[in-house]
Amino acid sequence: MAREESGEHRASARPALVSTGVVSGRQGFDWWTQMVSRTVMPVSVASEHADRFKGMATALELTGTEVSAYSFSPMSARRTHTHIRRSDLESYFLFLVHGSPIGLEQRRNNTLLKAGDMAVFDSSQPLECEFQDHGRASRVTLMRLPRSVLPLPGDGMDRLVATPLSVRAGSGALLTSFLAGFRANATQENLPELQRVGATGLELAATLLAAHLDTSPALPVETRRTVLLARINAFIDQNLPDPDLSPATVAAHHHISVRLLHLMFRQEPETVAAAIRRRRLERGRADLADPRLRHRTIAETAARWGYRHPADFSRAFRRAHGISPSDYRHLAQSAD
Repeated sequence: MAREESGEHRASARPALVSTGVVSGRQGFDWWTQMVSRTVMPVSVASEHADRFKGMATALELTGTEVSAYSFSPMSARRTHTHIRRSDLESYFLFLVHGSPIGLEQRRNNTLLKAGDMAVFDSSQPLECEFQDHGRASRVTLMRLPRSVLPLPGDGMDRLVATPLSVRAGSGALLTSFLAGFRANATQENLPELQRVGATGLELAATLLAAHLDTSPALPVETRRTVLLARINAFIDQNLPDPDLSPATVAAHHHISVRLLHLMFRQEPETVAAAIRRRRLERGRADLADPRLRHRTIAETAARWGYRHPADFSRAFRRAHGISPSDYRHLAQSAD
């Protein structure tokens, strides 16, 4: 069995990547079913592709949760009371569909989920899942939500399982972005950033589910603050090219006062204005180092990241890095 990380496939402090690799035929399918039962939960699996089954999984333990991305040949999975008695993590699993449609049934709820859809299921209840065969691999990303740390009523969650969640805006959109990019970003180099983002994962998930249950006011104050801060940071990242981006515009967009915005950032490593400045310079520096963008002038790079005047960008860049933007570009690109 070819595994890019040794040992069992379990979320850890570093990304773990495993696959059926060079093992072909029934052996690969048998290994895959055992791996799923060990690392997600015991289920019965069937597949018309068992004799030529292929699968790959990436997993990472984050603050308070685990996130795993899977790509595999079409199959079906069934979890019964017998499986639950054998092993139950007492968790909900939030999952995002990337590939072929998935049919999910739990607690008399039955839904067909397509690429971009998100839903939740309960490890403590029987379920049936059909990963449909559309001529391509099934792809999903899972986030485990331990019931013990999820501040939501169980009876409400019973109604929510196996139903599509609205994820086009707010916490749902932020969570979708994180899960959609998980596999590409789950590298050792990105681990500190993933851990930082992962720390808000449970809060985003709790807020998303609470909104569907209409229990948002019951969420802890700290949870609501964390989610609002995640939305603010996402807004800043998306609007760095706007020269008018400022603490005032950030506060206005989120319907809070500038004073409250500054209070929220007191617990952060930098102020709102400093965060905007640093991120603009980081994006500008990345552009300068990119050989594909060597045709772009310094003035164009400055304008792209919200600087009205190239001289302002050059001064800020020199203060931050001790070198001019043009000299930095020359050194960075000549080193490639």
